[in-house]
Amino acid sequence: MLQNTTELGRRAHSIDEACALTGLGRDGIYSAIRDGYLVARKFGRRTLITDDDLRQFLAGLPRAGAERTHQNER
Repeated sequence: MLQNTTELGRRAHSIDEACALTGLGRDGIYSAIRDGYLVARKFGRRTLITDDDLRQFLAGLPRAGAERTHQNER
């Protein structure tokens, strides 16, 4: 069910789907929402994350090793 959900035209994902797509745990997703890094929307009791918001969140994460590279240039 979760394989290639964005290819099927999904515009929004549940928390569990966002976890499966990103490899992050529920605590990490909810923490990112609470801290304002990831936008979530409510529909009744359901929490949804739009595909665009999930992509923006991932694109906004720092690159791995960026700090180390910057320190080596000094």
